[in-house]
Amino acid sequence: MRLDKFLKVSRIIKRRSVANEVCDMGRVLVNGKAAKPSADVKVGDVLELTMGQKTMKVRIVSVQEFARKEDADSMYEAL
Repeated sequence: MRLDKFLKVSRIIKRRSVANEVCDMGRVLVNGKAAKPSADVKVGDVLELTMGQKTMKVRIVSVQEFARKEDADSMYEAL
């Protein structure tokens, strides 16, 4: 699944356009490397997002095309 779509479906970032912008600015690392919005992510990858002064580090647990609001947080675990 594309990185920008995963960020939207998992509700880490609300809109896909915002996810694209954050990735383009180099604020998203996948397994320690800067990633483009089109980068493929899979189960087990570690994402590190920097937004403002806040840094969020998560591990992907599952990849789903669609997720309900209640199930979205089960797609990743915070590290």
